Amino acid sequence: MTPPPRDVRILAPAAALSLVWFYEGLWCKVWPGRADHRAIIADLPLLPDTLVTPLLLGIGLAEAAIGLWVLWGWRPYAAASVQTALIALFNAGGLLASPGNIDEPGRMLTANLAIVALAWVVAARHSGART
Repeated sequence: MTPPPRDVRILAPAAALSLVWFYEGLWCKVWPGRADHRAIIADLPLLPDTLVTPLLLGIGLAEAAIGLWVLWGWRPYAAASVQTALIALFNAGGLLASPGNIDEPGRMLTANLAIVALAWVVAARHSGART
């Protein structure tokens, strides 16, 4: 496996994208956690109350791992695909299961569209750096 990139044209957008995943995962779900994220998970149908915290922690740690994956640049198009799928899944799940806990759905969707676009830009730059 190759080491993470050092070219600022790749590292800067990758670092920005990674920070989004670290923030959403570690800060919003692991510690200290945000009440709205917990409420959305708690509203998932058929999810017992005893699994809310473990699921929230698991999602948060997975998001942080995606941040590391983005920084590393390994299989960049797979990383962008996973990010796109997860963001679509999280957005759809939140809007369907817990619309009352999402203050501004339009803002959320717009911001997440920008994150998805950045994920594909980062993937293309990582891929181009390896050729």
